[in-house]
Amino acid sequence: MNISITFRQMDPSDAIKQYATDKVAKLQRFLRRPLTAHLTVSLDRRKHVVEARISSGSEHLEAHEVSDDMYASIDQVMDKLERQIRGSKGTARARRRDGDSLKEVAEDVAVAKAGAKPAAAPKRSAKTSGKPKPRATKKR
Repeated sequence: MNISITFRQMDPSDAIKQYATDKVAKLQRFLRRPLTAHLTVSLDRRKHVVEARISSGSEHLEAHEVSDDMYASIDQVMDKLERQIRGSKGTARARRRDGDSLKEVAEDVAVAKAGAKPAAAPKRSAKTSGKPKPRATKKR
């Protein structure tokens, strides 16, 4: 795990550095590969800005937050990154499931929770195969 923190337009603080490092380290439990994180902490007209870029294997995530409190900005950025990680894991799992789309997987889960069987698609007979009927032509 490699974490770098850059301070812009403000003095570096060990407390902020330690807080941000602890928060980023908690994100490692959601990822399979070691992460590399770059945090930029800055002060812009009394607004505290935090930008984060995280790379883990082939995943690259970014988040940006502005607030009146530096610790609140760090918390909000970490929440955004956690949501992105969880969302990407859900997408990856759904793709691995026999090629089902996310919508189909969500419908199956909802049906399973309700305790009912999923509705089968209507079957077409040979007469109605989905092909348009030929037009009747007039004979002269």
